[in-house]
Amino acid sequence: MKIRKDLEALREDYKKNKPLDIEQVAGNPIAQFEAWFQDVVDNELLEPNAMTLSTVSAEGRPSSRVVLLKGIDENGFIFYTNYNSKKGKDIQKNPFGAINFLWLPLERQVRIEGKIVRLPKAQSDAYFAKRPRGSQIGAHASPQSDVITGRTFLEENVKNLEEKYKNNPVSRPEHWGGYQLQPDRIEFWQGRSSRLHDRIVYILQEDSSWLIQRLAP
Repeated sequence: MKIRKDLEALREDYKKNKPLDIEQVAGNPIAQFEAWFQDVVDNELLEPNAMTLSTVSAEGRPSSRVVLLKGIDENGFIFYTNYNSKKGKDIQKNPFGAINFLWLPLERQVRIEGKIVRLPKAQSDAYFAKRPRGSQIGAHASPQSDVITGRTFLEENVKNLEEKYKNNPVSRPEHWGGYQLQPDRIEFWQGRSSRLHDRIVYILQEDSSWLIQRLAP
């Protein structure tokens, strides 16, 4: 097929040539991430907080999906989901995962690895209360990752739940809440011409300091 031949010729030479120097990055990767994320927001990129989350099952099979970053603090990166979903079950069996951000207009990528832990119930409650009502209903209506008979199944669930909560706030379901990936390795990638990209990696040390190194592209 023609598309198979064309794939070999698909390439982009990153010409912004904005350097990423080890002498100029922040001493803490969270601070460096926040600086880069502010650049993304300032450039008005679509869905700037979209990230690929990778988990590994108990059988050692990796899987990935795009979720949204919903918080960041000195401990790591926060997202919310159904605990009974495929990723939730993976995390229960194997609490280590990875996150990837790709911001092509800025020719930047961030790769994050670490342990994933559940957030306290109070924190999940507080975030859930801020969600749009439709999203709150949806968290109850969808048995995420399960096989269903059709969209009618979801629509009927939504209808019943809207009636149930018609005059009341929607409570957070016990099977839904937050996680935080607490990083021990974060890599910042800046595209450069001729595939000679800049890569700076932070590795968490036993004394909680960060070792900063440059990697070959």
